[in-house]
Amino acid sequence: MTPITDRQGRFSPLKAGTLAIALLPGLVIAYWFMTHQLGPLAVKSTLRLIGDWTIRFLVLTLALTPLQRIINWPRIALVRRMLGVTVFAYALTHFILYIVNSKYDLDFVAEEIIHRFYLTIGFAALLGLSLLAGTSFDAAIRKLGCRWKQIHQLVYGIAVLGLLHYFIQSKIDVSPATLMAGLFFLLMIIRAFIARRVALSVKVLGLSAILASLATAVAEFAWYALVTGVDPWRIAKANLLITYGLRPAVLVLLVGLVPCIYVSVCDYMKVVEKQPAGAR
Repeated sequence: MTPITDRQGRFSPLKAGTLAIALLPGLVIAYWFMTHQLGPLAVKSTLRLIGDWTIRFLVLTLALTPLQRIINWPRIALVRRMLGVTVFAYALTHFILYIVNSKYDLDFVAEEIIHRFYLTIGFAALLGLSLLAGTSFDAAIRKLGCRWKQIHQLVYGIAVLGLLHYFIQSKIDVSPATLMAGLFFLLMIIRAFIARRVALSVKVLGLSAILASLATAVAEFAWYALVTGVDPWRIAKANLLITYGLRPAVLVLLVGLVPCIYVSVCDYMKVVEKQPAGAR
């Protein structure tokens, strides 16, 4: 099985498309770097961009199971391993770029990881991703048996560490980090319903979207109140004013409503198909 074929050796458009999506951000960033479009601190800018995409791919990987259940497409599980390895590859590249940005001073890098909390948790997340990537192959899955699933449950804790690292690194403007955290909340709420074997109806998905949106707003408010010197009430009010653009909590709500619309349309089509031809 190759990155673009299924287990039967047949070409898989799904896997080929996923591989293209995985490679595209890195290739674009590399092109920007080589054509001097990233400013005077090109390595630092590349480091930041690769870190952004690490979190995005991590959230996308966590979205596969909820998406599989919502659209009822089991084959989407074929790309779970590919996206998981993609997350590790971007995270490793992010770390290597940090070393490059530190002038290859490994002693300095080690001291920074020990003494700076956001680097400590970022490195811990990288170690966790290394473990998951190293046990993502068929031989490891067969050898570990039921323990494999237990090990890969660590991805949720790794995601929390990665998001916290993202928040701290973002400093004042945490909107991108808040959005990723909000999407993570949404996915975890939906996964909680899946774990309880609750059908993902329009009501359940709508409730998930509302709860995730509220959790996003609370997390953003708490971050500004506890960590920054910015008035958190100004940020909270901005969620209600479209003139400031769509805030993370609103975007999470909109994203969460997309599955509701999809399920609603599917339910309507099922009703229509059951009706006699003359009644349509």
